[in-house]
Amino acid sequence: MEMHFTRLISYLLTLGLGVILAGVKPVLAEENGAADLAKAAQNPLASMISLPFQNNTNTNVGPLDGTQNILNIQPVWPVSWNEDWNFITRTIVPVVSQPALTADGSHTSGIGDITFTGFFSPKESGKWIWGIGPAVLLPTGGTGLSTDKWGLGPSLVTLTMDGSWVYGALVSNVWSVSGSGTSDINLLTLQPFINYNLPGGRYFTSAPVLNANWEADSDERWTVPLGLGYGKIFKLGNAPVNGQVSLYRNVTRPTDGPDWQLRVQLQFMFPR
Repeated sequence: MEMHFTRLISYLLTLGLGVILAGVKPVLAEENGAADLAKAAQNPLASMISLPFQNNTNTNVGPLDGTQNILNIQPVWPVSWNEDWNFITRTIVPVVSQPALTADGSHTSGIGDITFTGFFSPKESGKWIWGIGPAVLLPTGGTGLSTDKWGLGPSLVTLTMDGSWVYGALVSNVWSVSGSGTSDINLLTLQPFINYNLPGGRYFTSAPVLNANWEADSDERWTVPLGLGYGKIFKLGNAPVNGQVSLYRNVTRPTDGPDWQLRVQLQFMFPR
């Protein structure tokens, strides 16, 4: 009788363990999948279609210290160029809410100038992933929201993945080449990024966007933010989404530049 009871207990324990493991495996698979998607979202050269909506709220803008809001709609579309190369396209369409910049001025809103960037990136790379290509500025903005200049220049991105870390930088410089605007453009954009990934698709991030307007006086040239954010991969239905919130302080800025920026992003991802 004791032997039968022991066998029964052993059988129930084995069955219970099997049930537990059967439940754990999908959870582990889901967590691993979320972690992989988080790293893909942090890779500007990932061969994955995505649609980020990035909202930036800037405080104390202009001589009247108004609040500016810029929603960047940034579709990313990778193209297989040939057997060895991908061409990753990124288009930034800004929807701008601009405060009055003078006492008798008025609030302005609408589409700003669109920026298109394309990166040629090798399909097989070593420790460092990289891409290079053109950056094009299109004068699509409405009155008060456009430079009225066409711009062109080079763009480069490089990054690496080291365990839980993903870090790298994106840099471009655009010069005006034509247009009716009265001010020339010579603008450097530098975005270093560093991400530390946690289990389950969660991560800490810092991705400040530094600008240098080479046409401005030396003491009005640089915008240098510092800050930190938190993000997580979650699902809306069956669609993975990368949600993120960050806060940046401009430690160096032009006289009328913003002092703080709150960035909120939802990136809809379409992995193949």
